Amino acid sequence: MAVTAESRVDSSTNARVRVLQTKVEAASVELTSAIQTMNRLTPPPFNFHGWRVAIAGGSRGIGRAMALAFAAAGASVSVCARGEDALNEVAQTITKYGVTAHSQSCDLADPDAIGHWIKAAANTLGGIDVLVNNASGFGSGATDADWLANVNIDLMAAVRASREALPYLKRSSNAAILHISSIAAFHSYRERPAYAAIKAALNQYTTSQAHDLAEHRIRVNAVAPGAIDFPDGRWDRRKREDPQRYAATLAAIPFGRFGCPEDVAAVALFLASPLAGWITGQILCVDGGQLLGT
Repeated sequence: MAVTAESRVDSSTNARVRVLQTKVEAASVELTSAIQTMNRLTPPPFNFHGWRVAIAGGSRGIGRAMALAFAAAGASVSVCARGEDALNEVAQTITKYGVTAHSQSCDLADPDAIGHWIKAAANTLGGIDVLVNNASGFGSGATDADWLANVNIDLMAAVRASREALPYLKRSSNAAILHISSIAAFHSYRERPAYAAIKAALNQYTTSQAHDLAEHRIRVNAVAPGAIDFPDGRWDRRKREDPQRYAATLAAIPFGRFGCPEDVAAVALFLASPLAGWITGQILCVDGGQLLGT
């Protein structure tokens, strides 16, 4: 039977798809293994017993992983976000580590709500040693509303939470602020220019804030994650809805796998710990080398 040009193209396409599927499956296995390895670190490599940590945007993904990592290391933790069900689950899990947990529903675009959360967190925990600003609007449009969503949540929520927490941080001997940025801040991002631009602004704010607060011995740093895959997160959904895009992004990561929230949480604990006591004003990329290929 004659082989047509069309059938050869179909065969070649199917072969490429099978190769991509094999690579994605292998990367998923490696990602699962990385998460299991992080969770087997017993005792945790950091000691935060007696510390008080407040995490804005702590109900899922990176925020949840940071909350549980701090709790596992002995810290009392307050988390806020909009979804009460997810917050309650995180708070219940935190208490299993024998530490104080506080959670509060909070619209981080609302200045008053941020103030109420910080005050409640400090009252419940007995103060604040570490503030983590993790929330993101992650807007993808080009309207004023899209831009303002990123300004209000990715930047101004961090500014406002820092301002509200400052009196408590000044009273701490272990004070640190940590902003969660993105590697999108370092290169063009055609799909989400507002997100990338405001994360770049957050990076600049990190350095300026670090300079300003150094005299109070309050350290300020940022973590810039690359592509992070977790259940029902953006990359998990893209794996199902746009597997070719998922595979192309995977191929661009030199380490050969997506990141997991625990990868970011480990770095967050290091930057908050006394081991990073002379580090301030830095933006640390956690991306498996992804930024190297952009």
